[in-house]
Amino acid sequence: MTLSLWPLVTNLRFAKSESDEALLHDARAVWRKRAAVSVPTTSPLEESKMRRLTPAVSTVSELDLASFPAGEISRVWVALAEDGMGLPIRVPVIIAKGSAEGPVVGITAALHGNELNGIPLIHRLFDEVQPSKLHGTLVAVPVANSPGFLLSQRGYTDGTDLNRVMPGKPNGSSPQVYAYNLMHRIIRHFDYLLDMHTASRGRVNSLYVRANLLDSRTARMARLQNPQIIVHNTSPDGSLRGAAMQRGIPAITVEIGDPSRFQKRFVRNALIGVTNILSQLRMIPDEANASEFEPVVCTRSFWIFAKSGGILTVHPDVNTWVRSGDLIATIHSVFGDLEEEYFAPQDGIIVGKHVDPVCQSGNRILHLGVVENELPAVVDDGHM
Repeated sequence: MTLSLWPLVTNLRFAKSESDEALLHDARAVWRKRAAVSVPTTSPLEESKMRRLTPAVSTVSELDLASFPAGEISRVWVALAEDGMGLPIRVPVIIAKGSAEGPVVGITAALHGNELNGIPLIHRLFDEVQPSKLHGTLVAVPVANSPGFLLSQRGYTDGTDLNRVMPGKPNGSSPQVYAYNLMHRIIRHFDYLLDMHTASRGRVNSLYVRANLLDSRTARMARLQNPQIIVHNTSPDGSLRGAAMQRGIPAITVEIGDPSRFQKRFVRNALIGVTNILSQLRMIPDEANASEFEPVVCTRSFWIFAKSGGILTVHPDVNTWVRSGDLIATIHSVFGDLEEEYFAPQDGIIVGKHVDPVCQSGNRILHLGVVENELPAVVDDGHM
């Protein structure tokens, strides 16, 4: 094989049989022996610079907002617990401290470790924010459940749902201690909280907000978020939103699409909503973006559960309406026989639904939002 012949070999598509493939393989082997492969050489110092694109980030035991310089973006690790090696279990925190006074707005993401859409939202927000023009302080926790995030799972290391043990206990179980320290070392410094979530594994969501609409502050935040759907929800016990509200911190939950993936469209729309809230609080000079549509405001919502197991098909799409009596789901046996049909118990809009075909008794089928005349004083969709 010569250098002049190799272009002919590579340009002609003659490998139409196993023998031709073997011939082409041999030709390539000869070429690799004859042709020198240039390997870029870099010094150890240059390699170190290439690997480390950002400066080292320090670890602290509590968030002290007064210690960060005004007009700059700072990064820090906050230790919340210790693992079996005695090493800190930390969460990343990004702080944009404005040059002028104003409120402290906190954003948390991945409190459920596999609910990820809030992470790129935070990254894009801090790419765009200008601390020199910011009034107040913007604080973000891109990964609030770092153990669950590293395991690609919803719960803490032992599977406990951190959004059901808030505000935690200083002398409780491992997840309770972690939750307590998250509240007392970070969340308590906020004046407002936006908690970013997605659907759980095996489910899909619309872009919707859960908020107490009887509270004028959170009702306004929910509308400014420009979601497809707003669900009135007075927050379940043990949730981060509920714990923040009990401390007097107005908080909403923003559900941004589906788990274990980044969805650019949902992230972009949710980011517009976050900047709307910052604008309304006069933290940034931009004006709030008017929504292209009015969100559907649900006075309550609830889940429909499977009575039997089998192969599940949920028929209506997310963010579509169903009428009472409409067929919404079917379950077939593994042999293909129809086992059960489910019908809408009343008129409503599909907030989210189950998409995993493998269904056990008691699995969630569909999250139905209901529009009525009055907002209940206490309402919880049983969301898990």
